[in-house]
Amino acid sequence: MTDTYRSVPGLNVDLDHGSGLLRLTFDRAEKRNALDDTMVSGLIDALDAAGRDEAVRAVLLSARGPHFCTGADIVQRNSAHGTDGTDAKPRVGSIQRRLPSQAHRLIPLMLTVQVPVVCAVRGWAAGIGLSMALAADVTIASETARFWAPFSARGFTPDSGITWLLPRRIGEVRARRMLLLDEKVDAVRAEEWGLVHSAVPDAGLDAEAADVAEQLATGPTVALGLTKWLMHSAGSSTLEQQLRDEAFALELSSRSRDFREGMASFAAKRPADFRGR
Repeated sequence: MTDTYRSVPGLNVDLDHGSGLLRLTFDRAEKRNALDDTMVSGLIDALDAAGRDEAVRAVLLSARGPHFCTGADIVQRNSAHGTDGTDAKPRVGSIQRRLPSQAHRLIPLMLTVQVPVVCAVRGWAAGIGLSMALAADVTIASETARFWAPFSARGFTPDSGITWLLPRRIGEVRARRMLLLDEKVDAVRAEEWGLVHSAVPDAGLDAEAADVAEQLATGPTVALGLTKWLMHSAGSSTLEQQLRDEAFALELSSRSRDFREGMASFAAKRPADFRGR
């Protein structure tokens, strides 16, 4: 399946076959990496394929330019013109029809794909950019990073799962400050709140994010994927359901080659050589 990954305008897609690291890089700096439909579809296709591809062991999501992602490119979508030159604004209900196959498919994929997703953020992460930073398993932020949920300031309501993600990551009171009071959060506060995993000097962002992604890519892929699944499902499970899921995941992970390697390396007092199998 490794030949299925394709870059699209605004999104570079590259799989390192040696490390198993799939790099997804926004490349629309002139628009502050605002996502258009082509970029969202490219992200969905890449993540969907990664979930089935045994060659992929981790995903690194980053951006070229001074900003990670300033949200969806609403201006471009609403400025579309018909073939006869007249305005062709979307008809009523277009948002409700489009979101389930676009942004509202992307965020659940990030949360549920059974490989770790690392996100590197510098500059603005707004709207769906903020949602992606929240949905990643590990998010590293540059000291230049700013996180913003601009919905109330623009007179519309949140989307991309942000009303579900934000309270779970930073707590309900802080989420209200961002969603209702339009509070912008810098990198240092984002780390203090638990919105991101760490804030680092801008010059070290790319190396730090790559190091974390490569560490995960050399880990026990089956166990990491199942652990990610357990943590995500725990939010809607009872204790009894979660214990059953843990037993199921343990049964699967204990049958992996990496489990046998982990036990052997422990007994031999040497580093484990996990192969993702």
